[in-house]
Amino acid sequence: MTYLNLFLAFFRSGMLGYGGGPSSIPLVHKEVVGKYKWMNDEEFGDVLALGNTLPGPIATKMAGYIGYRVAGILGLFIALLATILPTIILMILLLTSLREFKDQPWVEGMTKGVIPVVAVMLAVLTWQFFESSKKGLGLKLSLLHIFAGVVLLQFLGVHPGIIIGALLAFALFGPLKGKNKQTVNVREGEKTG
Repeated sequence: MTYLNLFLAFFRSGMLGYGGGPSSIPLVHKEVVGKYKWMNDEEFGDVLALGNTLPGPIATKMAGYIGYRVAGILGLFIALLATILPTIILMILLLTSLREFKDQPWVEGMTKGVIPVVAVMLAVLTWQFFESSKKGLGLKLSLLHIFAGVVLLQFLGVHPGIIIGALLAFALFGPLKGKNKQTVNVREGEKTG
């Protein structure tokens, strides 16, 4: 019964999560925390935070972890399958239909009409990332990162993976390392004082 519930929870989330992973997160929360009570809100928040730090689609990462936690390795595969199955089915149906009607003017207009919508969605996402960056780094450092990113990507042709790796290395070994030493020194001073 646990396997069936796991499949249904993630299949429903996959079917109703129109727009991809971020839109399915509230649906997964409703199933995992609200309906089946496999986790509480704090645990779900931790899984969401961890999933956001890893590469790849958030919905499959969360499904894999939650499935494993609830029912082991088989649960992991069931949750993953339930998450991707709706997309596979809909893609096959839509691609078959579009292939039959691809030369129709309304299909060409529909595909061209999607481009501005995607551009707006990406712009909104970019603005949200900028707002988060401002809160974490401050305005000046955020603008410096944007400027450096544009120069490195557009003008120097540096691969995005190299930039991300360098930023992760800087975050791990740069200013945090100094802060940790200061924190340790302050704590040691408190103990002796």
